[in-house]
Amino acid sequence: MKRNLNMEGITKELGAERKGKVAASGGYFGAMQLVADIEARLLVPAGGGRRTDPQWTERRLIPVAVRTLERLEKLRARVREHAGVNIEPMQLAALLLEKTTERLSKDDAEKLLASRRLTSR
Repeated sequence: MKRNLNMEGITKELGAERKGKVAASGGYFGAMQLVADIEARLLVPAGGGRRTDPQWTERRLIPVAVRTLERLEKLRARVREHAGVNIEPMQLAALLLEKTTERLSKDDAEKLLASRRLTSR
């Protein structure tokens, strides 16, 4: 059972000041954030079936390298082991793609494209 924390009360008791949200990006805390996102966003449809994000309305085929799919399989196994949540590798890929694109600024994207141009010459 999850407990709701009274963040305002905790802040007051510590004599602290809330500054905003902090997002984990890697390691254990990043993994736990990913699990929390999976649990919050991927819901079992009313008629039953596989968990999915109701906002995912577009379906696309995305080619991936074998090593990428293997890594997604390993990540999926870890999510299942630690959180008991069953997720498909490509659902995990879609969630990671969304999270990455949300963090990627225009400057980051331009740098990425510039480095691709240099390596393709």
